[in-house]
Amino acid sequence: MSLCLYCDELAEVTRTRLKRKQVEFLVRNGIRHYVDAHGWPVVTRAAIGIGSEVETKIAPKPWHPNKAID
Repeated sequence: MSLCLYCDELAEVTRTRLKRKQVEFLVRNGIRHYVDAHGWPVVTRAAIGIGSEVETKIAPKPWHPNKAID
């Protein structure tokens, strides 16, 4: 999986293939991005929450009664 969204994925998110409209959408919705040397917006997957979830499963603590044992 790529660090950044592919062109098709970005077009799907922004609902347009025009780079100017894509940048407008990203700015309007507060999505972090940068513009590359060719004028295309680049968005990391972490910026929109795709593939950024790190699976951290915390094992539950074993159950212990609150009563003092006599």
